[in-house]
Amino acid sequence: MMALFHRKKKKIKQKIREAYGKPKTGDFDMNAIRRYADRNPDTGFQKLSEKTCNDLNFNDLYAYADRTSSLIGQQCLYDRMRRIPNDRSELSKLEQWISRFETDEPLRTETQYHLQKLSGRDAYYLCDLFQQPLSAPPKWLPWAYLLSFTNLLALLLFLIYGLPQLILLMIIVFVVNAVLHYLNKRNINTYLYSMPQLLLLNKTVKKLLQTGFLKKEGMISEASVRFLSLTARKMNFFRLDDLFRGDPFFILITLSELIKIYFLLEPIFLFRVLRQIESHEKELQEAFRFVGDVDYACSMASLRTGLRWYCRPEIISDIKKMQFSDAYLPFIQNCVPNSLKTNGKSILITGSNMSGKTTFIRATGINVLTALTLNTCFARSFSLPRLQLFSAILMNDDLMNDKSFYLEEVQTIKEMIDISSQKEPHLFLLDEIYKGTNTVERVSGGKAVLSWLNRGNNLVFISTHDIELTELLHEEYDLYHFSEQVDNRNISFDYKIKAGKMKTRNAIKILEVNGYPPELIAEARQISHEMDQHRQQFQ
Repeated sequence: MMALFHRKKKKIKQKIREAYGKPKTGDFDMNAIRRYADRNPDTGFQKLSEKTCNDLNFNDLYAYADRTSSLIGQQCLYDRMRRIPNDRSELSKLEQWISRFETDEPLRTETQYHLQKLSGRDAYYLCDLFQQPLSAPPKWLPWAYLLSFTNLLALLLFLIYGLPQLILLMIIVFVVNAVLHYLNKRNINTYLYSMPQLLLLNKTVKKLLQTGFLKKEGMISEASVRFLSLTARKMNFFRLDDLFRGDPFFILITLSELIKIYFLLEPIFLFRVLRQIESHEKELQEAFRFVGDVDYACSMASLRTGLRWYCRPEIISDIKKMQFSDAYLPFIQNCVPNSLKTNGKSILITGSNMSGKTTFIRATGINVLTALTLNTCFARSFSLPRLQLFSAILMNDDLMNDKSFYLEEVQTIKEMIDISSQKEPHLFLLDEIYKGTNTVERVSGGKAVLSWLNRGNNLVFISTHDIELTELLHEEYDLYHFSEQVDNRNISFDYKIKAGKMKTRNAIKILEVNGYPPELIAEARQISHEMDQHRQQFQ
């Protein structure tokens, strides 16, 4: 048996080594993964909004970054990526763990092996024990103690004196106990998934602490370890049915159930454990976070190993400055890296259709997010201030709530205007402002909004097709553009950002390349030429 166990363990460890540095495959249950983060009251410096998450393709980013071994690790990683911390001291502490796991392969593999004990789906529900109110004891619980003692006393007296009247008493009490026992099954079912995970959490914490390195770090208190051990001993009672599953153990299962009914053991043990958990929620959450943090450190070591290049960010105090070189998105195949340096101004980007403007805006936002939450950037260097992140990139009609594309954009940008006056520094990311309305009001409204957002401790990155905005905002914003190369049949893009405003357009050329009638193309170009002349005369 021992030889079989060691062969199995060796096989699992080999799979762990082979997976190191590679993205996971398979599906991600995002609703279960975010279960802990959604109910975590700690918002830190900022908890990223749903809108910004959607704009930044957060789920794709998470799926790429997640190299955790346990489901608790998955939940804690998601929580970290959604929440910018108030200070970076904890990130600095975890960097020591990451560095150790990067260089110590046996330690890392052994740690990941133990973390996998919490990879069963039920581990997603462990956080319910300290994030949701626990079931209140039923009013009849004091009677359960009395009935249990009555049956125990009756059994002892019957064994000593053999009085037949005691059999009738035991039968009557047994029937009452059976009713209460099955009434309590609803409470048992509430914790059917989460409670057994306490045993696995206890085992995992003990195994992790056997490595002197993690024990010395002091990221979990002795009180939390003692609480887990004490609770785990009581939880063994609920494992009896699991130990005797299957037809060969039918008699043992039946006997176990009869004993539980006779002494009303389930409600008595259940509410003892629940009271203990309720009075030690802090310790349970600390143990949960400890396992999540260890898994996070292993995951980050794996993530960094698999990247083309990465850096740890430099956090600076100048709010209006940001500089990065060769920033990219690792989950986009053959993503072209870009570099930028702000000079005390916000950034306005123009460019042709499909030239890379929106991807650049999104890549900037993602790198800012991972810099502040994971202390990791997909770039060769990245310096930035600590700031809050907001965006208006993806807009859709909301037919269910009778909200148009334009109204959603108006409300999103209004939230940015309200936020912009707060003392915290902000980064606002916008793509094609007010594209749901007419040209004159789009340009005039866009200029006013962008000037407003650029005030104070705010930095704005905006991409637009409206050349007029470059002329209206060139004193407040540094101008950049993306361009294309055009021949008779094709349009190609280098996806590199360049200083200055765009000097070419390609929308009509794309129509031509895609086979639109020549007469239509000629008319479009003539109108475009006339509109350009009219605009120049107006200026």
